[in-house]
Amino acid sequence: MNLSSEHCNISDWLRLEATVKASVYMVTFPFVTFITIIIITIVSQNSKLRKEVRYILLCHHLMCISSYCGLGVVFQGMRALLANSPVVLCWVVFGVQLSFGEGILFTLALMAVNTYLAICWPLTSVSFVESVKYKILAGTWIIIVFKNVCLFIIEGTKSTSVAVLRSEPLCPVTLNSIPSRAIAMVFLLLLLSIILISYFLIYQEGRRAGHFNRSNIKARKTVLIHLLQISLHVIPTLIFIGLGKMCGKFFSALNLVLFGVFAFAQCFNPLIYGLWNRELRSRLYYWMCCQFWCGHTMNDRGPV
Repeated sequence: MNLSSEHCNISDWLRLEATVKASVYMVTFPFVTFITIIIITIVSQNSKLRKEVRYILLCHHLMCISSYCGLGVVFQGMRALLANSPVVLCWVVFGVQLSFGEGILFTLALMAVNTYLAICWPLTSVSFVESVKYKILAGTWIIIVFKNVCLFIIEGTKSTSVAVLRSEPLCPVTLNSIPSRAIAMVFLLLLLSIILISYFLIYQEGRRAGHFNRSNIKARKTVLIHLLQISLHVIPTLIFIGLGKMCGKFFSALNLVLFGVFAFAQCFNPLIYGLWNRELRSRLYYWMCCQFWCGHTMNDRGPV
């Protein structure tokens, strides 16, 4: 296995690609982190919201997005600046970022299933979900970490220890083999199937109960917006995994386009899944008023 990206013979183009990605991450990371901190603060300060599974999953989802973008700054920054980092360090940073990226989709699937249970089985699901929520989250991360560690071990066996410990100016992209991409594709399609089946059952129950009639535009709009947002996550990822990391300016340009769509989805996730929620919006307004009022009160009092 050739660990270097130089066999593509377009190292300047790959560095430009990394620079663009790092720049985008530097914009999305503070934006997403700012909204994430606000939402987590609102949830943590309210005892009722802290106990609800949907808000626990939402906070978990937002932390995955923020961590993913932050590690994107690190990894793409290492590539753009030609940091000459050891290959094993590149693998670790990329692997952790990949794990948080899969955590984003995993939490989306769990949020969809939780919504389905709350709507279709409101009486029997509450106690069950409450009893298993932390076990499911722990199991989710065990599955993600175990899968990625196994994939990296398989990739590492194809290289010598000297090659793994060698420093590379342009951090190589790994997990590009056909088995790794096939496993990633199956993993992604499984999560997508869970999300689509959950939303289909929610829609069926909504139609049966009369929630999706013409007068209830907001309910239908919420489902459509969520599905559109999920498609912006999944479609670019499916195309990227299917094509793999190919050489050539066309594939690099296509990679940037797909990355742009994915980054757009990352930015709007906190808004759609967080601030689209009416209860969170009302509490955000109350929280901002309290911060503004407390700040003015302290200023009016002056130093004691």
